[in-house]
Amino acid sequence: MIEKLNVIQAMMAILGLSAVAITALEGVMIGRRAAQGREPYDWRAFWTTVRINLWRVVVESIPMGVVLGASLPFGAWMYEQRLWTVPMDTWWGWVAMFLCTEFFYYWMHRAGHRIRWYWASHQVHHSGNQYNLAAAFRQSITGKVTGGFVFFAPQCLLGFSPDAVLISYGLNLVYQFWIHTDMVPKLGWMEGVFNTPSAHRVHHAANVEYLDCNYGGTIMLFDRLFGTYVEEKDGVPIRYGLVKSQTSNIALWVLLAEWVAIGRDLLKVRNPLHALGYLFGPPGWAPHGRGLTTEGLREKMKQLTGEAAGAPPEWLLDGKDVPPAGAGASEPAGAKRAEALSRA
Repeated sequence: MIEKLNVIQAMMAILGLSAVAITALEGVMIGRRAAQGREPYDWRAFWTTVRINLWRVVVESIPMGVVLGASLPFGAWMYEQRLWTVPMDTWWGWVAMFLCTEFFYYWMHRAGHRIRWYWASHQVHHSGNQYNLAAAFRQSITGKVTGGFVFFAPQCLLGFSPDAVLISYGLNLVYQFWIHTDMVPKLGWMEGVFNTPSAHRVHHAANVEYLDCNYGGTIMLFDRLFGTYVEEKDGVPIRYGLVKSQTSNIALWVLLAEWVAIGRDLLKVRNPLHALGYLFGPPGWAPHGRGLTTEGLREKMKQLTGEAAGAPPEWLLDGKDVPPAGAGASEPAGAKRAEALSRA
């Protein structure tokens, strides 16, 4: 198993280096587009992403018993207890693997947005304020420690070998590289069927109407089944990144910022149930409904603008009930105000 894992890691390294070259080329193309009045490419963010991946190399070099070791034996144990064996020398075996991987990826990804314990790792991927291929490489150093592998272990129980699960999950992630761009328009009949650049742009948006949707890896099947598919609206500007923008270019801070925030919240806890809420409630949760979860943000924006849409202003995210002087408090509510906020 370890030898096979090394082969997979080597293949991923080759693919990764190729993808970095393509990402840099995209940066050059976007830079040329900036001469036409478009937003320039954020090369500082690009190099922050490079440093993030250097930190990932450091963490991956830690002995497997600390970082990855728990997942492989657990998957192997689940496979020993399997209910049946899925033959991978048949076409339907691979179709079943594809759908099974997509199903469990959907729930892992959904948990990454709806459970703060997992969000603390996944938020790194959403921390870039531009949507481009470099965003695909913004990945956490703590994802394996938080136990995300448990979402795929049931596949082994269902009769798929740990090797097959690892390969299938890797291919799912490779597919997702190309969808991290705003240079590809909507793709007609593919929208709502496959995970496209348009569908994933929605997923990376900070606009409240787009939060917590489009979790699928390669297809939108389970988003449609579970009611989380949202189509990109024409003419609606998207503000990318975290709801409260990450402005730091310090790689280690980007990687650990949410864990630090969790630590600060836990330090002020007096009720053990509140500790569980801060750890396993949705991002933005706070006791007695004082937090700004996705649902809370939509309600606030509806009160502010007349509709649950647009990117929340900074003063709202900072916990203020009214905007500071000079922040446009006198502007009328409604669609015009929502559009202005969405450009903030």
